[in-house]
Amino acid sequence: QGLYSSVVCPGLVMSNMTYRILPVFLWKLLMPIMWLVSGSTAVFVRAPLGRFASSVWLFKQKPEYLDSLVKYHSCTSGLGRCYVEPRKMDVDEDTAEKLYQKLLELEEQ
Repeated sequence: QGLYSSVVCPGLVMSNMTYRILPVFLWKLLMPIMWLVSGSTAVFVRAPLGRFASSVWLFKQKPEYLDSLVKYHSCTSGLGRCYVEPRKMDVDEDTAEKLYQKLLELEEQ
């Protein structure tokens, strides 16, 4: 029907929702460690708008050329540059097809 679906991951984003998970004093202890770790891992998104990198990138693509078994991750380089990294999901095509058929059945109900 011309509809496409893709999976995106914003990465680890520090937001007001994240801060409610632990008490404030623990975040004050953890934040220096998080900033040190962020330089060595691409999924910790430092720039607030970086979390939208995968969504914006995906919006600009032609959906018929995208792999339906890939998750598109928002990432940040050690220097703070945002980029998108496609990673194959751990789902085989048979399982994906069964899930799709089940969704179609549920839609008819």
